[in-house]
Amino acid sequence: MSDDQPPSSNLPRKRWVERITQLFSGEPQDLDDLLEILREARENRLLDTDALSMIEGVLQVSQMRVRDIMIPRIQMVVVPKEAELETIYPLVIEFCHSRYPVIDGDRSKVVGVLLAKDLLARVLQNKTMTVQDIMRPACVVPESKRLNVLLKELRTNGNHMAIVVDEYGQAAGLVTIEDVLEEIVGEIEDEHDDHEDEGYIFQRSANEFMIKALIPIEEFDDYFSTHLATDEYDTIGGFIVSHLEHMPKKGENLIVDNMRFEIIRADNRRVHLIKLKITR
Repeated sequence: MSDDQPPSSNLPRKRWVERITQLFSGEPQDLDDLLEILREARENRLLDTDALSMIEGVLQVSQMRVRDIMIPRIQMVVVPKEAELETIYPLVIEFCHSRYPVIDGDRSKVVGVLLAKDLLARVLQNKTMTVQDIMRPACVVPESKRLNVLLKELRTNGNHMAIVVDEYGQAAGLVTIEDVLEEIVGEIEDEHDDHEDEGYIFQRSANEFMIKALIPIEEFDDYFSTHLATDEYDTIGGFIVSHLEHMPKKGENLIVDNMRFEIIRADNRRVHLIKLKITR
């Protein structure tokens, strides 16, 4: 009986194990080797492009630190702890964030977090209440924390935003769970994003525009009467990357003639959203 062949039900599993073994037979020595094997798997149709992109994102997140994706302190939309609720209502309406860092004096001293839903629940009850009366404790993380560890902690604790502090304990910026997930799955848009408007360009004021990075460079030229198009790139995002000579991060700027481009959304693979300000 010991010489009997294994049941036929085990054959599919055996074939799958053999395929996995064959896939990794190259014995990758580092992350680049592993990514090369996965890309070959896509070429052989074992993975589709979207699956490969997410796997690449997961692997990158495990290597990245909070400082790599945080929103810098200067770009945080904050509220002072002593402000009465009624006075900050216009700011909340303008930015449509769900959470706001609460500061004590300056941006380096974050003492809590204001949830928009708490504000809406209390402002009608007592307009003289201050932000400090309803703020919640802030989740604080160091700049050096790995993103995969941060994601696990945010999920476990039910937090959606963390305040990033430097070696001196001062606020250096903030990071949200959405920021981490976007490194894996790409840009996550919501119904409040200005660029949801049809087309690639959304005009915010006479001299300020929000632009999707995928706008064809010829369409950009037609709209703004510029002459940026060349054979080197197809989109305005490609134009910016070409001029900066690296993949830009959120908050980086490029000035060309009378145009100031600011990166609003970007990940390690591409630029998503750009703010353009034209100076006269």
